[in-house]
Amino acid sequence: MTATQRRVPIGAETVPGGVHFRVWAPGHREVEVVLEGTPTPQATALSPEEDGYFSGFCSEAKVGSRYRYRLDGADSFPDPASRFQPEGPHGPSLVVDPASFTWSDEGWPGVEREGQVIYEMHLGTYTMEGTWRTAAEQLPALKELGVTLVEVMPVADFPGRFGWGYDGVNHFAPTRLYGQPDDMRRFVDRAHALGLGVMLDVVYNHFGPEGNYLAHFSEFYYGANESDWGKVMNFDGRHNAPVREFFIANAAYWIDEFHLDGLRFDATHAIIDNSDIHILGDITRGARESAKGRRLLLVAENEGQDYRCLRPREEGGFGMDAVWNDDFHHSAHVALTGYHDAYYSEYLGSPQEMISCAKWSYLYQGQFYFWQGKRRGSPTLGISPNSYINYIQNHDQIGNSAWGTRIDRLTNPAALRAMTAVLFLLPQTPMIFQGQEFSASAPFLYFADLSSETSQQVHAGRIEFLKQFTNVDSPEVIDTIDKPYELETFQQSRIDLRERERHHKVYALYRDLIRLRREDPVFNRGYACHIEGAVLGRGGFLLRYFLGEEQRLFLVNLGRELHLAPIPEPMLAPPLGCTWEMLWSSEKVEFGGSGTPKLDMEKFWRLQGYAALVLIPVPEGGNEP
Repeated sequence: MTATQRRVPIGAETVPGGVHFRVWAPGHREVEVVLEGTPTPQATALSPEEDGYFSGFCSEAKVGSRYRYRLDGADSFPDPASRFQPEGPHGPSLVVDPASFTWSDEGWPGVEREGQVIYEMHLGTYTMEGTWRTAAEQLPALKELGVTLVEVMPVADFPGRFGWGYDGVNHFAPTRLYGQPDDMRRFVDRAHALGLGVMLDVVYNHFGPEGNYLAHFSEFYYGANESDWGKVMNFDGRHNAPVREFFIANAAYWIDEFHLDGLRFDATHAIIDNSDIHILGDITRGARESAKGRRLLLVAENEGQDYRCLRPREEGGFGMDAVWNDDFHHSAHVALTGYHDAYYSEYLGSPQEMISCAKWSYLYQGQFYFWQGKRRGSPTLGISPNSYINYIQNHDQIGNSAWGTRIDRLTNPAALRAMTAVLFLLPQTPMIFQGQEFSASAPFLYFADLSSETSQQVHAGRIEFLKQFTNVDSPEVIDTIDKPYELETFQQSRIDLRERERHHKVYALYRDLIRLRREDPVFNRGYACHIEGAVLGRGGFLLRYFLGEEQRLFLVNLGRELHLAPIPEPMLAPPLGCTWEMLWSSEKVEFGGSGTPKLDMEKFWRLQGYAALVLIPVPEGGNEP
């Protein structure tokens, strides 16, 4: 059996009569597959191939067999391409047959970039049980809310009882903490049955500090450079081809064997590759080929807002469809909280910034960024707004605070309702973090269950990171920071889904805004609109949407009540022969608001404090045109 005949070029694959194994271990003389769980361990020698690969057939192996690779007759290690680690990264690998699962999503087309509402989820804390099965039970509720795409934080296996997932070490093995591989498949299959897409967060910039045995197979897995998280992968040095193949195959594997609708690539700015074709370009091409005609959404996180993210592979780009937009988050956070420290110090949270976010997506497109002492960002001209994913909460930004505090604890409810309207009615793609839709009371803390020594290092490193925020850099605050390795830290972060009912007014706000974005003919195609904006006061601004003959006026006031007189602003004037009528208000009582005054625009405009309004033109004395 050759590599081209296999489903994945490395790992264990079932074939008639047994299992075929293939692993890259250059520099070793001998590699054996050792089966465990038998009265006497059985070893099968693999045959060497070119470029350091070893492969072979084992008739004694079958689905469910546990195995390791023994190197040069000495120590044995789990498979770098293991499809499942039932005892965790330090235990044996398990032979899995992906073809044994029966899918029911034939004809599922995949997902388009347009029209998505993304929901970021951490499997271990989304439900109290923290499993694929219990998360799948909640998919109908996400569908009813109006979510279209579930983004799952990394599930590649990692050591310990809990973790965020960004220190994975078995990139082909869904962690045993959330269930079996087929449980993940059932989750995706159920989502597709409901019309929901599923996207997975993957980490290709580093491996975790514990449970990673790659270096025993080859030192060439790693390059010469270091990142904030350790050694980076060897994508452009000696013997890089098998390393590139490993990651290209991994992305394709998730799409092929788990029917995923997309991938979110973590910290692409930390992936170093000076090859003619960047590794991410090869990865995205491989992922699309593995989809076999299904549409994918491939998303980059890139702190530097690199223009290459959305460039085609053939032009030296990464070939992505969309990127996370920290600029929107940072500006919104400053506007809501007044906090102006560390990386927030480069944002004013001003009405003009919100207008610029609506029109240009990124705020930094090459200007000097004093916090980093260099230029930041790249132009967005000519790129569809729905290529940029906006959020006012995500796992990073909540977890980057000392106590994992959610935004609703840091601002007033009316201002947050107004900013939530901004999130959903801007033309960019909106994303929410689990529990945000009902103001979950649980924080989202940083948690990682590692060895005692590594845990202490992680905790010290986290405190050092948090010290960039000057309010944290004091002994009395540092002493209160939860320790990532304590079980209570993880348990505190689990959300209580019963709060959907207890906080039903917040939930109603989110559901109605998503409905408005989906059903209104203008907001539904906001990415195709011509948008103009104007600053109306210290906290007030407007956005006017033009789409053919249709128009909408979106008024936002994140400060005290404004009386506009005089009103020399043409964007406030209704279309000829029309008057403005209120379509939506963030201050509806059913959302927890205090009610909205009747519109009075004859002599002056009154903008209610901490509120957002949507106006629609109607013929004077008549109905909507």
